[in-house]
Amino acid sequence: MDEYKHIETCIGRYIADNYSNAVEIGIGRNTDAARIIADAGNLLCTTDIRNMPVPEELGFIVDDIFSPDLSRYRQADVIYSVRPGIEMVPSLIALAGRLDCDLIVYHLGFETYENGGERIDCGVILHRYHRCSKTIKQR
Repeated sequence: MDEYKHIETCIGRYIADNYSNAVEIGIGRNTDAARIIADAGNLLCTTDIRNMPVPEELGFIVDDIFSPDLSRYRQADVIYSVRPGIEMVPSLIALAGRLDCDLIVYHLGFETYENGGERIDCGVILHRYHRCSKTIKQR
């Protein structure tokens, strides 16, 4: 498996195994992690600031993380983002706090935001910048 697919596979499996209502923020054109989560029945929707050619089963919506429509995320137990711009992370943290859900980020290279949050090794290093205050139902 090439490194690129390995990363998305690890992310997708971790989210699918630990959450039941996931939202991917900033999906872009790489749908691999979202497909794994959707195949497990645990994907709520995917978003990006621009309209993207995303398969219908991934529940794509256009939304701006800097001014999000909260009604689109209310059911989420996790929001996650794969290689977001570092400038997006404060808005992702704020959204997770408002929704009281986990926030998981996979950074490009060795980027981190502030202290890097809680590190999760699932075959790749993920960063949990916000943890839900209530117990998330484990699968």
